[in-house]
Amino acid sequence: MSFLGFFRYYRQHFKAFAIIAKSLYRICDQQTVFEITQERIKAYEKIKQAITEAPLLLMHYWNIPFKLYIDACGDGLGKALHQVQIIDDKPTEGPVCYISRQIKSTEVRYGASQMECLFLVWELEKLHCYLDGSVFEVITDFNALKLLLNMKTPDRHMLRWQIAIQ
Repeated sequence: MSFLGFFRYYRQHFKAFAIIAKSLYRICDQQTVFEITQERIKAYEKIKQAITEAPLLLMHYWNIPFKLYIDACGDGLGKALHQVQIIDDKPTEGPVCYISRQIKSTEVRYGASQMECLFLVWELEKLHCYLDGSVFEVITDFNALKLLLNMKTPDRHMLRWQIAIQ
């Protein structure tokens, strides 16, 4: 548990930390029998490797637009906030921070469209300190997200998320 607590402090430096650590978090559940599996060993090694390789996070600049990358998968939600900055006289796009989380048991039933909308709303709330008053572009691999946000008769989840995004 202390291992996960230590790395949780640095989770903004890891891409998709919650997804990688999912099998390790299951050990902490009181109903789960403590068992070391190959999946858990791989997750442990991957997290250990990630902390020893110095991830390069760029310092954010308020006058430069942000790029907000979204990716929702069956295991969790992962995102990166990027900026294009001039480094060594070349425009270079790099991460400012990463956020991720596991999917809750009630969210497992969501379809791909609802999952992407849920994650967009969640990350806008989490990253409001960067995004409020800033220019940013949302980049996703799910093209139907734009259509879903412009639905004329959305269900209650979509309506609530449409309002939150605006």
